[in-house]
Amino acid sequence: MLGSVENHSLPRTAAFFDLDKTVIAKSSTLTFSKSFYQGGLINRRAALRTAYAQFVFRVGGMDHDQMERTREYLSTLVRGWNVQQVKELVAETLHDLIDPIIYDEAASLIEEHHTAGRDVVIVSTSGAEVVEPIGELLGADRVVATRMVVGDDGCFTGEVEYYAYGPTKAEAIKELAASEGYDLARCHAYSDSVTDLPMLQAVGHPHAVNPDRALRREAVARGWPILDFNRPVRLKQRIPSFSVPPRPALVAAAAIGAAAATAGLVWYASRRRAAPV
Repeated sequence: MLGSVENHSLPRTAAFFDLDKTVIAKSSTLTFSKSFYQGGLINRRAALRTAYAQFVFRVGGMDHDQMERTREYLSTLVRGWNVQQVKELVAETLHDLIDPIIYDEAASLIEEHHTAGRDVVIVSTSGAEVVEPIGELLGADRVVATRMVVGDDGCFTGEVEYYAYGPTKAEAIKELAASEGYDLARCHAYSDSVTDLPMLQAVGHPHAVNPDRALRREAVARGWPILDFNRPVRLKQRIPSFSVPPRPALVAAAAIGAAAATAGLVWYASRRRAAPV
């Protein structure tokens, strides 16, 4: 259990979740490759390549070099894609593709953190066009995600505006903490990858979830809790046990601070939930 409801005379707190292999069982970006293929955005060869990347990711995760190669490949791949078409394809297949791979344990944690009065923030390296609707599905309060540059024609240029990876994730949550008044010493964070070590170190309650070998070593050495999530369950199968507090969909908010503005960081936030009784 995560403890009692937050004392609202104290600074606010949040729970920061990596997405892939922490909240969901696969790579969020690669999961949509079939949809993008059927929508005509990628050819069969690209679809097979992303399917292979998904396999590698699921079996053992990706190290830093593999992540960088995948980022470069995806940046090249999406050049010229119409952003609106991407959003429509994601919306059309979101429930069919993502709902079945959400870890039951993660959904329970999200619910517990909300019940305790904490905001839930998804912090993912995947693109915003994929992460934002997943965050809304999960009932997250905020989303931090990679953002690609969009040209005047409404298509991706292939350039990365903000890359939510490694140290930049930690910088992002520190910016958000300063803006929202979160006490990071009382905040929680969850990730499967050693590349998120800076984010985990930034909070008082870090957790390693399905950790890769390097993160497992770090967690053991530092005495961090190690959680094993292995029960993907459709959210609707958890109803009424899973509940998302009623609030509007994620909406765009202003970038936080000069550093965030320089990086092109865009935050997505709903109105604050009413304080729990």
